[in-house]
Amino acid sequence: MMKQEKNVEKTMEDYLEAILMIQERRGAVRSIDVANQLGVTKPSVTYTTKRLKERGYIVMDEYNFITLTDDGMKIASRTYNRHKILTKFFISLGVSEAVAKADACLIEHDLSPETFDALCEHIQKTEALR
Repeated sequence: MMKQEKNVEKTMEDYLEAILMIQERRGAVRSIDVANQLGVTKPSVTYTTKRLKERGYIVMDEYNFITLTDDGMKIASRTYNRHKILTKFFISLGVSEAVAKADACLIEHDLSPETFDALCEHIQKTEALR
């Protein structure tokens, strides 16, 4: 995959993850909520949500509330799950929560499935030994 495509996919994953996080906290999700969550401008959200709709990852109702489709939910859940596991792992290593969350966000998209699965297996083994 070319670098440009990877950046587009990472951005979409970030948006889908943010939508899921907001949905869990508030129920309804608006574009302004996504902008605030990600620290981006409203025009950036408009541009990316258009792409997400085109790919079938979200739908927007007549009041512009955003809902994840099944495909969008799969991606968002996978990304959010990786984020939570990586954050928890980094904290267990002694990293501060703020840094752990930031670092998890940086690598959650780029970590191969093989490495992530091995990390999860290691965590399970380590927890079983306690």
